Amino acid sequence: MEVIFDSSQQVFHLRNKKLSYLIQLERFGYVTHLYFGQRLEHYSGIAAYPRIHRDFEVESVEFGADVRDFSVGNLLYEYSQYNRGDFRHPALVLRHADGSTVSDFRYDRHEIVAGSPTLEGLPHAKVDGGQEAVTLKIYLKDALKSLELVLSYTIFEGQTIVVRSATLHNKGSETSRIEKISSFQLDLPPRQAELIHLNGTWARERFVEREAIHHGIKVLDSKRGTSSHHQSPYMAIVAPETTEHLGQALGAQLIYSGSFEMSVQMDSYNQIRLQSGIQSLGLDWALAPGETFQSPQVVLAYSTRGLNGLSQAYHNFVSQHLIPRRFRGVERPILINNWEATYFDFDQPRLHDLIDQAADLGIELFVLDDGWFGQRNHDNSSLGDWFEQESKLPQGLAGLSDYVHEKGMKFGLWFEPEMISENSELFRAHPEWAIQTPGRSLTTGRQQLVLNMANPDVRDNLFQQISKILNQVPIDYIKWDMNRHLTEVYALHLPGQAQGQVAHRYTLGVYDLMERLTNAYPHILFESCSGGGGRFDLGILAYMPQTWTSDNTDAVERLKIQYGTSMMVPQHTMGAHVSAVPNHQTHRVTPLATRAQVAYFGDFGYELDLTKLPKEELESIRQQVNFYKQHRALFQFGRFSRLLSPFQDKLTAWMVVNPEQDQAMVLLAQTLTQASMPLQVLKLQDLCPERRYQVKSEEQAFVATGAELMQVGFYVFPQLVGDYASRLYHVKALVD
Repeated sequence: MEVIFDSSQQVFHLRNKKLSYLIQLERFGYVTHLYFGQRLEHYSGIAAYPRIHRDFEVESVEFGADVRDFSVGNLLYEYSQYNRGDFRHPALVLRHADGSTVSDFRYDRHEIVAGSPTLEGLPHAKVDGGQEAVTLKIYLKDALKSLELVLSYTIFEGQTIVVRSATLHNKGSETSRIEKISSFQLDLPPRQAELIHLNGTWARERFVEREAIHHGIKVLDSKRGTSSHHQSPYMAIVAPETTEHLGQALGAQLIYSGSFEMSVQMDSYNQIRLQSGIQSLGLDWALAPGETFQSPQVVLAYSTRGLNGLSQAYHNFVSQHLIPRRFRGVERPILINNWEATYFDFDQPRLHDLIDQAADLGIELFVLDDGWFGQRNHDNSSLGDWFEQESKLPQGLAGLSDYVHEKGMKFGLWFEPEMISENSELFRAHPEWAIQTPGRSLTTGRQQLVLNMANPDVRDNLFQQISKILNQVPIDYIKWDMNRHLTEVYALHLPGQAQGQVAHRYTLGVYDLMERLTNAYPHILFESCSGGGGRFDLGILAYMPQTWTSDNTDAVERLKIQYGTSMMVPQHTMGAHVSAVPNHQTHRVTPLATRAQVAYFGDFGYELDLTKLPKEELESIRQQVNFYKQHRALFQFGRFSRLLSPFQDKLTAWMVVNPEQDQAMVLLAQTLTQASMPLQVLKLQDLCPERRYQVKSEEQAFVATGAELMQVGFYVFPQLVGDYASRLYHVKALVD
């Protein structure tokens, strides 16, 4: 792992055992992109951009009349600027004190440092020592305005990952205003390529969409104040022939949880520009003399093993360099959440009955969801009043926690810190703490308003309220929810000229409170939620190691949701629960076995009223709990591969393999059956070719080598019977 600067070629070469990233210092101080992909032992200069003149592209007088072969509008930049000859989407847009928008950043110097940078106030990649990563910092200077732009590149030992960010320093005497600042830009040579992104809405998150890249600009974004259900801060650029298992793929994921934008642009010469960063619409950030603005990090990944290779690179990165250290490799408990069992209608005896039944079945964690605080009996009151409701809990939260712990279980609690109800003591005391625009009526979502998390007083109040409960009640787990998006974005504590900062400051405020709470209570397992998977991103995972994947608990819908989510993150970050039938979101009736087998591949739990189930279903759940405990490490931390896509056919398949390659679990699930169903050959992944494996399900059992299972495959036979049927294969290496 190293960063080499070849002064004769003016080329930076970042490389480890798996990848190379090449950067060119062009004439006149421009910094351009050469290559990102498999490791190169040597670079000869073959990727240098040809000296070509393009008509109707600008030429600067400073270059001289003899430099007509240098068109600044066509170079493959590492980071572009506005109003200086490159007419493609700029990475940076500034408005200076004189009203001008011209920026002219040129190479000034560089620095190579061990380790990965720490970004104050922002989630970021982490390393345990300087030997795990190395960082290149390229300093660019706008001499006229005395501005310094720092491009940061970090590579990690054994990872096909490059983490990038941009930092802007004002070293001048005048204020410049930031109207757009991208975390990265990557310009690619001409090619045919396709874009993969993850689209959706509430209860239908991260559906996989794939489309050809054409001339023009495609923007993926959120203006909702969060990363949102609707568009994830993720994109992949692939060759047309790339599949799950074969072909080249390049990915980008933003480590950020607020409004964002990602763009893909193909210019007239078939060159492709990728960018991502915080949402520029509405951004107006005054950077005064002496001040610095830091962009979020973005995680670039590369694969020659198709989309599975790309997602596995992200899984490794998230597991090793992003989630809190104290939860890395730590098995997650099997939980029961009372929400779909009781909603708001519960009291202490009803909860005790549910706890008793859960404990008897071997479930390890009881989570009390919405409705325990203030006067919260409906979604129209009490958010912001984080004190227990004595009418429901006469022995208080402490009494309930003691009851849970006496049963040998852990206790978890739901909060929604960022929200406030108009009908609440907090709103009556501090109406100015809600996000609101003076003179405008307030729009609500789920009958609630949003607290101004940019205000330190708001965060201090929340920390005090939540800490009081956590100091008094033994709590092992917190579910942090966020059930609406931001409108009328305005902060009453800030002057008018600072309102273009509020959306980003809101996100920074959320991170601040999360960091304070998770540092103060390191033993607590935090799970994030936003109406399900509405803020499932790498930014949140840096503080909270798992996220509620979706409010949709229907097993059939979860096939697509969990399939798409696995493009971004490992399964141990995904909450996955068995719920009642008919399902509360789709009203579909699916077999209990299918519900469990789909949910096994995540942080497993239950979300239904156990006290109303017949004895035979309770016995099935007992067996499911015991089975998951036996294989929990494999399900949560095994290497995950997608085999058959629910977006393409009626069958879905995925699998996990342990690091030793001697254990695997394979899920096969069917949505709709049909008459005269074609046979299906299933090929596995990531096994040891030379080893012999026993493959066993309730219907099949046979022995084959890893090479056979991966290259030849096996017939799924007997075929699955009926709609929503599933089958679990346990693959185990034989000891010769």
